[in-house]
Amino acid sequence: MKLQHFHLEPADWARAAEREALSEIRLEVFVHEQHVPERLEWDELDTSSFHVLARAATGEWIGCARLTPQGKIGRVAVRQPWRGQGVGAGLVRHLVDRARAQGWAEVALDAQVDAIAFYEREGFTADGEVFEDAGIPHQSMRRSLRTEHPHDVPAAADHRLPAGNRSAVAATRLQLLAEARHRLAIYQPLLTTDVFSHTEELAELRRLATSGRGAQIRLILHDPAAALRDSHRLIALAQRLPSAIQVRTPADDLDLAYASSYLLNDQGGYLFLPDAQRPSGRAASCDRAAQAPLVQHFDDVWERSLPASALQSLHL
Repeated sequence: MKLQHFHLEPADWARAAEREALSEIRLEVFVHEQHVPERLEWDELDTSSFHVLARAATGEWIGCARLTPQGKIGRVAVRQPWRGQGVGAGLVRHLVDRARAQGWAEVALDAQVDAIAFYEREGFTADGEVFEDAGIPHQSMRRSLRTEHPHDVPAAADHRLPAGNRSAVAATRLQLLAEARHRLAIYQPLLTTDVFSHTEELAELRRLATSGRGAQIRLILHDPAAALRDSHRLIALAQRLPSAIQVRTPADDLDLAYASSYLLNDQGGYLFLPDAQRPSGRAASCDRAAQAPLVQHFDDVWERSLPASALQSLHL
């Protein structure tokens, strides 16, 4: 079944508007519909957790979930009219990707018993006995995120790079481009004019694309047509070097709901922004253990994606 359009947005509990949206959904689903006592719905983890909201194309908030600092997914709620449309799966997958990007070995959750099959389809397995929480039977479940990479080594402290504001992110992006030898992977939901468009960045991208046999720059864009309309300079470079710069766009609505961006080079370097619209994240010049889950995510989405049809006129 084709999913209805929606997208995901990271939410900050400290921001009043985002906290209100999260609260409204959880009150509607858990307190009013499932009769969970309101005093049990809120806890101290809300202020320290990573939250995500799902928004319909109409602008309506339709779902939410959170990932606690202890690696536990919870408060997964989808408004009734949107159930069965892939929103819950999108929320869970987004938080699993977030946990992978943090380098965690596993994620856990407490599933309502009637949702066990849903979480099993998302790779979770039961752990322990059924128990009752807020009057509802629950089952603890876990999903391993561990991937064997025998050549991975822990990153030294001086391999970390700044990524706390716009100027730091720009400097780190340029450094990672300069340190790459032959290959790059770029996941960029929107290719705006402030990324991969400056003269120095384009010079490094051109150097990589012409570095000889094996040169490869792979770019995943959610909206390549917008980049084409805006005459983005990276698209122009790709037009001149189509054999080295490949562009794909996701075909799966759940992939299109992914809100993060990242840059990966072939030296173990990475730059990860949990929210592609906010210039704040984490980065390292060489940390293959932290890079590995991002590589896995990129490769998985790349295989599910299609050549960017909006760019076919450019023979990309």
